[in-house]
Amino acid sequence: MFKDIADVRERLGKQQYIASEEIGTVTFLAQSLCKPILAEGPAGVGKTELAKAWAKAIGRPLIRLQCYEGLDESKALYEWEYAKQMLYTQLLRETLHKVLGDVQSLSDAASRLAQEEDVFFSENFLLPRPLLTALMSDEPVVLLIDEIDRADVEFEAFLLEVLSDFQVSVPELGTIAAKHQPMVLLTSNNTRELSEALKRRCLYLYVDYPAQDAELDIVRLKVPDLSPELARQAVAVVHQLRNMDLRKVPSISETLDWARALVTLNASAIDEKTLSNTLTVLLKYETDVAKAKRMMGNSGGSQRGRWER
Repeated sequence: MFKDIADVRERLGKQQYIASEEIGTVTFLAQSLCKPILAEGPAGVGKTELAKAWAKAIGRPLIRLQCYEGLDESKALYEWEYAKQMLYTQLLRETLHKVLGDVQSLSDAASRLAQEEDVFFSENFLLPRPLLTALMSDEPVVLLIDEIDRADVEFEAFLLEVLSDFQVSVPELGTIAAKHQPMVLLTSNNTRELSEALKRRCLYLYVDYPAQDAELDIVRLKVPDLSPELARQAVAVVHQLRNMDLRKVPSISETLDWARALVTLNASAIDEKTLSNTLTVLLKYETDVAKAKRMMGNSGGSQRGRWER
């Protein structure tokens, strides 16, 4: 476990995650106060990577629940392995004949079978999904609930019990409490407003695009084969693009993809041709690409120099 904020930042750094002082503080408090973290911010700024680095830094397994529209309790918690139950029924057919051998009516048969129900609805046939896996784990884990804003409001409400008491109710088995309280990180890309009840249960962390110097440090750490001068130029271009009115500005992950692309192409400088040919690594909409190319201009040293600074 982390000793203090400096220890958080140092150990996350060893996992190639450059944590700001705010990130280090919130992560340390989450551990100390046993509270989940709700990390909001634009897509691709390192929220999911924080959970991965956190788990590695403290030597815990990472369990990930990817949220999406239509995600419900059964897909997140558990399912019964009906195929296995049917196979078990077939294998025990002779035993069932003995159990039902002397019954006189269908209602008697149903009552007799009800007495055996616990056999079929036991942990032998339980298929845990991420939430239940995290609660039932024999060792402490880090639980990542990724893109909670994509899930429905009903599922968000269901999570409140899990995040408050770290227990869930399985009708056939009763209440299952966590063997070890997991460290929890929820991420949101702000596609919808989350409830106050959910936010109240979490420590809040806003993760934004980093400052230019901080992003340069990330590029140098993650793409060490890129020359220092080219890394500086690349980050400068990305920050100029983020200041434009684009449908989707480049994320940190796209900055890193572009840096790796420049290494692959053996680029020595980001000239107009190189930038034009690789813009689609950074920009994902044709309208954004066209707008960026218009800003670049088709010729002229002053415009080219503007993009290379």
